[in-house]
Amino acid sequence: MVGVLMQMGALILCGAAWRIIRPGGVDADLARRVLTTLVFNFSLPALVLTVLWQADLGRQTLAIALFGLGTVLAGVVAAWLLFTLLRVQPRRRGAAILAVAFANVTYMGLPVLEHIFGPWARAVAIQLDLFANTPLLLGLGALIARHYGTAETPSEGLLRPLLVNPPLWAALLAMGLDAGGVAEPAWLARPLQLLASPVVPLMLLALGLGLHWDSWRWRNLPTAGLVMALKLMAMPLCGLWLGRWLDFQGETYQALVLESAMPSMLLGVVYCDRYRLDTAFYALAVLLTTLGAMLSLPYWHGQAALAG
Repeated sequence: MVGVLMQMGALILCGAAWRIIRPGGVDADLARRVLTTLVFNFSLPALVLTVLWQADLGRQTLAIALFGLGTVLAGVVAAWLLFTLLRVQPRRRGAAILAVAFANVTYMGLPVLEHIFGPWARAVAIQLDLFANTPLLLGLGALIARHYGTAETPSEGLLRPLLVNPPLWAALLAMGLDAGGVAEPAWLARPLQLLASPVVPLMLLALGLGLHWDSWRWRNLPTAGLVMALKLMAMPLCGLWLGRWLDFQGETYQALVLESAMPSMLLGVVYCDRYRLDTAFYALAVLLTTLGAMLSLPYWHGQAALAG
């Protein structure tokens, strides 16, 4: 696994170096927005359609969604209790809760699972994201950000973001085709594979582009260290227990535990900006948890293999 993480780290480092070098004078944030827009609207829906069309969806899909629900809620409760007791100021408290609760299950989780377990594991990451993390982020995540933020941003509700979510529509289409017994035609399989193939490298580059090295502030380190401890230690422990309670076994169990050990998700920066939470602190939490995950993921992989 260390070799896999080193290969992935090289791609992330290329994205991070862009922020310093600025090839062609192109800003890193602009490059990241272009890449993520391309992946979100074209490549990722193609991957979702390809993977879920061939997946065996059923009871396990519900269990994966429950796993995602359980880990997110556990993260919210743990972070809320800790940072409320420590009387962390509200804007930073909201950012810290989001950083602990929502993991980077797709942009980092999907490449990790695919490299370690093979193509079948992509279905685990996709189902966890689309049937748990994304709905919870759009609903609960927005409520948390609005509660602790200072911006008077009108609520757009949960329905509209779901309606303009191409990967979710691709998932629903794949589930309908699978339930109807429609086989994937050969003439469509190849174009979908070509469109889906850039997802992993582009995701890793975008992750690197999103790392803000200028977010380092000494005053933020104590609270950011607590976020790291919860995200990279407490959450995987929760995943170990919850996965066993939901009766997952073998490599599926290991994959879910690894997902619970992923660093903070990049998309939280958008919520911090929109609702005026402490964006610099959240960016630091993403940076530190991403770097820390490179060291902690092999450990949790080993623990999951022993427990599962």
